[in-house]
Amino acid sequence: MTPEAALRQGRWVKLICGAGNQDLAAIEDLCALYAAAGVHCIDIAADRAVAAAARRGMAWAEARGAGRPWLMLSLNDGDDPHFRKAHFDPGRCPSDCPRPCQRVCPAEAITSGAGVLAERCYGCGRCLPACPLGLIEEQQQLLSPEEVPALLRDVQPDAIELHTQAGRQTAFAARLTQVQASGISLKRLAVSCGVERGSGAQATSGAALTARELAQELWQRFLEVRRAGFRPLWQLDGRPMSGDVGAGTARAAVKLLQEVRAWAPPGPLQLAGGTNAHTLALLEPGSGAAGVAFGGMARSLLQPLLLQAEASGVPLRNSPALREQAQERIQGLIGPWLSR
Repeated sequence: MTPEAALRQGRWVKLICGAGNQDLAAIEDLCALYAAAGVHCIDIAADRAVAAAARRGMAWAEARGAGRPWLMLSLNDGDDPHFRKAHFDPGRCPSDCPRPCQRVCPAEAITSGAGVLAERCYGCGRCLPACPLGLIEEQQQLLSPEEVPALLRDVQPDAIELHTQAGRQTAFAARLTQVQASGISLKRLAVSCGVERGSGAQATSGAALTARELAQELWQRFLEVRRAGFRPLWQLDGRPMSGDVGAGTARAAVKLLQEVRAWAPPGPLQLAGGTNAHTLALLEPGSGAAGVAFGGMARSLLQPLLLQAEASGVPLRNSPALREQAQERIQGLIGPWLSR
């Protein structure tokens, strides 16, 4: 089934490798195994080396009869939790610290006696409140306007996802202009916007956006996207980077879809942010969901196997026993959506 057909039929599945994830070996394995299982799109960091690793993984799957998913690059128009890295100086840590930061890190990016392995960190932020001394800070990642067109021309992605927040219409339009300047042809331009009020000039402090307010933001983005000649795909970010936490996060993702659907602009609505194996069961018939994106959950399922493969010196995709376990876990997550 083509990605477009999957969107129309509500069977679309996207793998989110992580907008800040630069662990090339893991990315190659993730892309290989999830592409082989039938995902329709793979979302990666806007990085040439990451794109090359993703394509190697996808080629491995294609050589074994799998269809080719879209390669999607993630961009942001300002500060965003998906585009941050945790950082701390391990020399400032007390020698008797129990290192709660290390225990809560789902990416195992914090190792004993060291700081954060930047290539593994994908910005979930769970370590920030865990540090008893408040030593961990976040570092935002943002491509300059000059970098974007050249990067896109080099990578030639099939799709782009633009992460935005309320009040950042001007910054969003500027990023869109940079995408246009690349001259590349896109299957879809996805817009990811959660309920945070953002930090733009038009943003206001206070509670989360209401469904109507979020829809208004999406309509403003819709006008810009259509003016630029792209076809939109709306990623509703219910509870960012939390799908591996529990069933409650799935409820947040589904609730956002239910509340926004009536007000949303034209285009497919895709669940994200807290999605996991519980998500599909929570959807009512006629929910309007075109599909789902799995990020933290998709990676956490394979993380122990990736580490075992790393220790053995053999890629996960090339280790028959570990690969079989990985395939079973992947099918348990995405299989119900593919056959929906």
